[in-house]
Amino acid sequence: MRIMFLNQAPRDPNQSDAEVEAVQQLLASYASPGTEIEVHFPEDYPGALVHKIQGRAQRTNGLHHAMEVPGLVRKAVWAAENAFDAVIQSNTFDPGVEASRLAVRIPVIGLLRTALHVGANLADRIAVITPLESDIPSCRRTIEAYRMGHVVAAMTSLEIYSDNLAARQAEIFDRACELIEGLKRDHGAQCVLPLGGKLIPYVVDPNELAARTEVPVLNTKAIGVRFAELCVGLGLSHAEAAYPHTGIPFEAFTKGVGGRL
Repeated sequence: MRIMFLNQAPRDPNQSDAEVEAVQQLLASYASPGTEIEVHFPEDYPGALVHKIQGRAQRTNGLHHAMEVPGLVRKAVWAAENAFDAVIQSNTFDPGVEASRLAVRIPVIGLLRTALHVGANLADRIAVITPLESDIPSCRRTIEAYRMGHVVAAMTSLEIYSDNLAARQAEIFDRACELIEGLKRDHGAQCVLPLGGKLIPYVVDPNELAARTEVPVLNTKAIGVRFAELCVGLGLSHAEAAYPHTGIPFEAFTKGVGGRL
């Protein structure tokens, strides 16, 4: 079984091979024997700088996710034509997932939607924690589009997002614990869904948060890997009736209106 773990944005030139390998090894630890997880990136595109600018301004409001969609669709089509059995969108806000499902027949897994349903099997009231407050409005709209708003008891934010997250591990852990305790006390949260994988689980282990707060804390990346394995193993994918498929070759996604196949 061969699964693509697709990053939301083109690879940052400053990201080292060691950093990519560390992510690859973490994902491999979640996978079953015989499953190959490969980390990939979409090709660079005009507008990719929006993500960096919003990150520096601490105002990631979902605009960058809208800019990413064409590149993510192209990469999903490439994956389908290059012997991948499934694609997992690495970003926990599900950018490009719905559009990619219209382009391919292999499973395309969104971590937000998948983790919400896992949480709904474990609890009645889920609390969502985002990196920044500015993430919440677009995230709420996505959850409502999934018709899952009824299980979300509350949404809040860590207000931590920077380039040196590993150095802030203790701060992220303490802040997350503080928020979870408040969500339990004030909103009756029974399960926590942390968004922003660069913080949780890449820097802070959800199991450690769960042990400290005595509340299930969902590991979005691990859930995505295991659900992708489930779909491939059982021969499942998104329904043709829900996502009608045309069968357009990858080359078409690289050409403009005057291009020819």
